[in-house]
Amino acid sequence: MTLLTPGANTGVSTHSLSVTVSFSPVPGAEVDVSAFLLDASGKVRGDNDMCFFGQQSVNNGAVKLLESVPGRAVFSLDLTAIDAAIEKVALTATVYENKAQFSAFPSLKVVVSGGIEAPIPTSGMMETALILGEFYRRQGVWKLRCVAQGFAGGLASLAEHFGVDIDAPVAPVAPAAQPVVTAPTVKVNLSKVTLDKQRPSISLVKASGDFGEIKINLNWNRAPQNSGGGFFAALRGKSGAIDLDVGCLYEMDSGRKGAVQALGNAFGEYADEPFIQLMGDDRTGAVSDGEWLRINGQEWRKMRRVLVYAFIYEGAPNWQATDGVITLYIPGEPPVEVRLSEEGGAKGMCAIALLENVGGSVKVNRKVEFYKSHSDMDTAFGWGMRWSAGAK
Repeated sequence: MTLLTPGANTGVSTHSLSVTVSFSPVPGAEVDVSAFLLDASGKVRGDNDMCFFGQQSVNNGAVKLLESVPGRAVFSLDLTAIDAAIEKVALTATVYENKAQFSAFPSLKVVVSGGIEAPIPTSGMMETALILGEFYRRQGVWKLRCVAQGFAGGLASLAEHFGVDIDAPVAPVAPAAQPVVTAPTVKVNLSKVTLDKQRPSISLVKASGDFGEIKINLNWNRAPQNSGGGFFAALRGKSGAIDLDVGCLYEMDSGRKGAVQALGNAFGEYADEPFIQLMGDDRTGAVSDGEWLRINGQEWRKMRRVLVYAFIYEGAPNWQATDGVITLYIPGEPPVEVRLSEEGGAKGMCAIALLENVGGSVKVNRKVEFYKSHSDMDTAFGWGMRWSAGAK
């Protein structure tokens, strides 16, 4: 085992590497772990040089975020496949909305396959954003350096360091007497928008009306809380895994209505109506990034509304135990997440978010309402469809 202290470095294999960033979770403080691909000037070239929760594969798959759960993030790096213009890959951690300082995290470390470990000393660390370590080229050889450099200004200061301009409201300034020419900056919004009871909706607008590929992810906690009997044993059933499914009801502008879900093998179509597609069905919980719905945002004008829901296909429902979260990704917009944080009792169906076409915009409304069945949910939202028992 090679143990790196801050400032120390070591050579790494150029084959595919697994990199795990682990930390002790702190209640009320969410940590986002990202990778920045940097050129010779130490800056990103554009938003495609950032690997984070909203963009999990970059540089043609040379850098991937494979897993991101409370307390752990896992990346894969193929250093031989990284663009020749990239000189460094920096691993970073930021505390969302600066809700805690890194001194609150008793354990934080980077572990690289091949026997390399870099513990980050967090004692007394007042910063809310960190460069944990960096892979860098030196005379044709890749090395890893433990950096442990902090930024008191959080995400904004870290992003500025890498040449990224985080979208944020700014006060108007008087025009300069002489025009000033500055280098272009990369405008990227890495901040998540969380819809909750205090902020239940958000409207996303595209002047062109083309929202591109809208991706909706359902992810949940697959780790058993214990290995014995009780609730989790019942919830996992004989397979030993929670089968949590994502789906949606849709209503087209033409009045056509339907559902996209694994139950009944109604996987939908992306290129044709309803322009919504379910990307597979994770029955075992083994897929680290959960289940995905795709909406063809080029055809959003033809849609009236989409109700995103999740249901527990097998086992006794307990939504708090699943720690489920739906995240909506639209190109050029901040990710929008809705957490399934409320107790649903014996009701196995959760209506999570309603997407409405309001004047061409995508209005996302948080619901998190629980029902016994598809039929009950349909009635509550006035879809007016007929339902019968199905299987998958």
